[in-house]
Amino acid sequence: MRISRNEFLKTLGVSATATLSGFSALASNPKKNEPAVADAALKMGLASYTLRKFTLDQVIEISKRLGLTSVALKSMHMPLDSSGEDVKAMAEKVRAAGLKLYGAGVIYMKNKQEADNAFEYASNAGLEMIVGVPNHELLPQVNDLVKKHNIKLAIHNHGPGDDLYSSPNDVQAKIKNLDKRIGFCIDIGHVVRIGQDPIPMLGKYKDRLYDLHLKDMDKAQPDGKPVEIGRGIIDIPGVIKMLKKIAYQGYAAFEYEKDGDDPVAGLAESVGYVRGIMKMA
Repeated sequence: MRISRNEFLKTLGVSATATLSGFSALASNPKKNEPAVADAALKMGLASYTLRKFTLDQVIEISKRLGLTSVALKSMHMPLDSSGEDVKAMAEKVRAAGLKLYGAGVIYMKNKQEADNAFEYASNAGLEMIVGVPNHELLPQVNDLVKKHNIKLAIHNHGPGDDLYSSPNDVQAKIKNLDKRIGFCIDIGHVVRIGQDPIPMLGKYKDRLYDLHLKDMDKAQPDGKPVEIGRGIIDIPGVIKMLKKIAYQGYAAFEYEKDGDDPVAGLAESVGYVRGIMKMA
């Protein structure tokens, strides 16, 4: 069932104008930069690649304004080549602002050194999870690193053109005999780009589903483009219903890839749509 924007805005008791005007206030009145009420039914967060043109301080401010209290940082916000002390300082900045820094990624691991570095980086940051893409031949090493550091690895699918993990089904084929802390970050946008339905996958792989990238696409084709959540073809109400059905305990991270230079309005609209769906579900 598709739910119109008017319906969810009515449920939330706000208007699109009021939602977006808050971001003007964020710039002009920092004292109003207080976190919104967190969503108890689903741990909604932010994949910071959404704000790839912004600073870490801006990522923190925008996340708080939207009430996205959990965040996974991409390397432009917490560089992979930083010293251990610098990584710890950046992680502490996020936590001191009242946000949960649960993960980092997507981190690619193309050789042994990159895999070692990724887990050392995550350990210094105090992360519980890496969202990563390890080469197949590195999986035995990664399995050992997961055990050594007690850090989960959520392998991310990248759809068409990804020779490693095009689909979550490809991930399953490679990890089924590995440590249970190696699981999935299912990117629902990339799933539909290869003509598959992400909803049954959420149920099928629920036991090792540790992260989820929330987004919407304009069409279910390899050249599909990201759009504001609710404007595209993904059955977002069905996704939310399945997450509730499986009592999903991981993170639902918004990865809004459209409008890289000015993503806040579209991200706010996407968050509002999902919150409306959750209230009506």
